Amino acid sequence: MQTLSVDLGDRSYPIYIGHGLLRNPDLYTPHIKGRQVLIVTNETVAPIYLDDVKSALTDYQVDTVILPDGEKYKDLDTLNLIFDELLERRHNRTTTLIALGGGVVGDMTGFAAASYQRGVNFIQVPTTLLSQVDSSVGGKTGVNHPLGKNMIGAFHQPQCVIADTDTLETLPLAEMAAGMAEVIKYGLITDAEFYEWLQDNVASLMAGDAESLADAIYRSCDNKAKVVAQDEREGGIRAILNLGHTFGHAIEAHQGYGNWLHGEAVGAGMMMAADLSRRLGYLNKDEEHALLRLLQAAHLPVKGPADMTCEDYVSRMAVDKKVLDGALRLVLLKGIGEAYITSEVPRDLLDETLIACGAKP
Repeated sequence: MQTLSVDLGDRSYPIYIGHGLLRNPDLYTPHIKGRQVLIVTNETVAPIYLDDVKSALTDYQVDTVILPDGEKYKDLDTLNLIFDELLERRHNRTTTLIALGGGVVGDMTGFAAASYQRGVNFIQVPTTLLSQVDSSVGGKTGVNHPLGKNMIGAFHQPQCVIADTDTLETLPLAEMAAGMAEVIKYGLITDAEFYEWLQDNVASLMAGDAESLADAIYRSCDNKAKVVAQDEREGGIRAILNLGHTFGHAIEAHQGYGNWLHGEAVGAGMMMAADLSRRLGYLNKDEEHALLRLLQAAHLPVKGPADMTCEDYVSRMAVDKKVLDGALRLVLLKGIGEAYITSEVPRDLLDETLIACGAKP
C-alpha cells in the first residue's frame, strides 16, 4: 500500500492506494467518529463490493442506499434518496457517509454529507480509475442541472480516500479509457516527465497491468493533491485541473448526461485545448500529434460529436463555472506540463478549433 496526503492543515487527509484494501477495518476506523455509517453505492457496484466494505464495519450501525447507475441520475431528485435514508434511520451529526462507487456516487455522497445537518463526515472509496485519480480527491461535490454540469454543489473534503486497485479488474474498457483522460491531463498540465512515462506505458495501463496502474494513480493523486493544497476552492491555480473540461462539459450537457462518458468528453476537450494552444502560438504540431496518438492509444475520442455546431459549444460554455464577469475562461497549454488560464481567445480562432475537432460551422 502507498499513502500520500492532501495537505490542508487541520483538514488534511490520507489517500491509501493498493490492492485488497476494501475489507481492511484499520483504514476506516480512524476516520469514523460516531457509531453510525451510511454506505452509498449504486446498482452496478453493490453486488460486487458492498459486502466487502460491510465486512470491515462490523462494529457500527451500517445502513445502505443503492442509487441507480449513471450520470443522468446525478440530480437533486436522486440526491434525496440519500437524505431519505439518513432521516428514516435517524442518523445524527456524528454519522459518517461512505461513497462506494465512481465519480457520480462520490460527488453525490459528498454533497449529501456537506448538506446533511449542515455537514457530516464522509469517506471516499472510489471504484473506477477516473474516480481514483480525480473526482475522489479535492473535495468538489455536487449534482448536475439540465443547463450545466456540477453547477449545484459544495466544497467538502473527505476524511480519507481508499483506492483499492483490485476494483479496476472489473472495469469495462470504456470506463478505463475515461479514467485515462484524467491521468493524461495531469501530465499535460504540470508534469511533463509523467506525460513522457504515459506515452511509454499506455499499452500496459490499458491492459490492466497492476503495477503500472498503481504508479499512475499515485502520480495523478500526488499532482492533484499539490494543486488542491495551494488553492482549495479554485480561486486561482486549481482551475488548471479543468484542462479540456469546459469543452467536455459542453459536450456532456448537449448530448445528454451519460451519453458521453465524462472522460470521453474530456479526452475530446483536451484535443480541442491542444489545437487552440497551437493556433495561439504555443504548442507545435508534433506535440499536438503526439497527444492525438496518446489519446487514441487510450481508446479516447479526439473529436467532438458530429451534430454539434460552434454555437452549440459557445452557448453551453457560457454557463461554465469558470465564466467570470461574462468572460469565458479557458485552460490552455503554453507547453507540455505548463497550463495557463486565459479569457483572451479570439472567437475566430475558437471557431477554427471547434470545426477542426468535428463541429459544424
